[in-house]
Amino acid sequence: MKFVASLGGAREIVEVSGGDGRYRVVIGDQEWQVDARLSAQGICSLLVGGVSYVADVADREGACVVEVAGESYTIDVEEETRHIIRTRSGAKAGEDGHTVRAPMPGKITHVPVAPGDAVAPGDTLVVVEAMKMENELKASVAGTVREVRVQAGQAVNLGDVLVVVD
Repeated sequence: MKFVASLGGAREIVEVSGGDGRYRVVIGDQEWQVDARLSAQGICSLLVGGVSYVADVADREGACVVEVAGESYTIDVEEETRHIIRTRSGAKAGEDGHTVRAPMPGKITHVPVAPGDAVAPGDTLVVVEAMKMENELKASVAGTVREVRVQAGQAVNLGDVLVVVD
């Protein structure tokens, strides 16, 4: 499975495969074989390249905070497909307002807004099911919903206009 991990402004694709405590981890052109065991709530015992580490892992406000070897790292981790959908969708500025388009083919499962609704950045405009995952497409700007061109149950194609916000 691939993830997008962000640490201190740097973003990397992280590929993790394996299971049962034995994993192959690839970041860029580097590869590690990792033995990982969960020893207590959030405490992981890791063996990486013959070196043993103890890592305390906690979720703080949606970010993964990892404390290892006396250092603390705040890492934002997102499954790669969700990252692509989130970053390729959202509002696009244009002459006709801010247009939210389908980031991939899918099915509309929920439309919580209607024409005339005021929205703020981060408000959910539409939920699209694609590749067996529900993806919330959110407003990236404040405004008023001018058009809603879809309804729950409707199939959409890549690039279809879903919602327009002024």
